[in-house]
Amino acid sequence: MEDFNELIQTYFGPLNAHELSVIQSYFRKEQLAKNEIFTTSGEICNRLSMVKSGILRVFALSEDGKEITQWLSVKGFFVTDVMGFFFNQHNRWTIQAFTEAELLTISKTDYLQLCREFPKWTEIEKRFIIKCFAMMEDRIFSHLSMTAEERYNRYFEQNRELFHQVPLQYIASVLGMTPETFSRIRKRQSENS
Repeated sequence: MEDFNELIQTYFGPLNAHELSVIQSYFRKEQLAKNEIFTTSGEICNRLSMVKSGILRVFALSEDGKEITQWLSVKGFFVTDVMGFFFNQHNRWTIQAFTEAELLTISKTDYLQLCREFPKWTEIEKRFIIKCFAMMEDRIFSHLSMTAEERYNRYFEQNRELFHQVPLQYIASVLGMTPETFSRIRKRQSENS
């Protein structure tokens, strides 16, 4: 559970051993088979998980029926539908295991119990939501201020291993570009290497 404690410290700030132990006691190991659904669009997500291993894809269908991959969650990231889990609204996103995945999961019921039992959790939760917001803000800023090629380069540097593990159209979608644009950039990058 060292990974868990390290991730909790990274996302939620400095906590002592007792606090970490209390938080850890609410999370359970969960296995997902390849293609297994974590939560579906239109439902209300009832769990929050840390990815210990594997890849989960967060996606939705556009009005014209095209799949839009919003995020690829890998080891060390949390995964949930934020609107569903935190605000009890219907999920926009479907989350599916792209590979076999091992998760550490807290149910919504246990999450609420943790909030009651451990008052400091409210402050920790606030930091978590702010961190999620900051990540989304960073993605929006990069989409507005960077060229497609700059976004490609940045994502490649941060997620190099994903380029060999998932279909490239998923990465193109995450980056907000068509598969054709993505392919042109990828070809240019390989020619320049």
